[in-house]
Amino acid sequence: MTENAAPPAGMSGEPGPLMRIVKNQALAFLLVGGANTALGTGWFIVWQLLIGERYGYHAAIVLGYLCNVLCAFAMYRYLVFRVRGHILRDLFRFFVVNFGAFLANISLMTVAVSILHFPPIPSQLVVTAIMAVVSFFGYRDFSFRRKRQTQ
Repeated sequence: MTENAAPPAGMSGEPGPLMRIVKNQALAFLLVGGANTALGTGWFIVWQLLIGERYGYHAAIVLGYLCNVLCAFAMYRYLVFRVRGHILRDLFRFFVVNFGAFLANISLMTVAVSILHFPPIPSQLVVTAIMAVVSFFGYRDFSFRRKRQTQ
């Protein structure tokens, strides 16, 4: 394994398939994040078509979010941060980071739009960029962190 491809933050395991191709973890993270965003939209559409008429779009949002969190976890865990063991702990920590970013997104958007009177779409673009950076470090250094093995 080359030094560039070594898992960061004391993680153990071989680099995932995407890391073998991309070689840059931040870029791999962005690629998976983009795919995840599209997948999340797809999950919402599926749930909206299945239950939206009866239960409303809020139910579709919640169910889509839950499905997408599980997909995102699997993709980041196996394609970007490739770690082994502790799957339930990793999933819980992933959810903490993901839901924390969700709450931060709502909070920052409220400040930007309702208090500072910035337009919503550019505000969301800026907030999304901030949350992407924060999430990367949260996932890398908290969700999928492994203690360094003594060599």
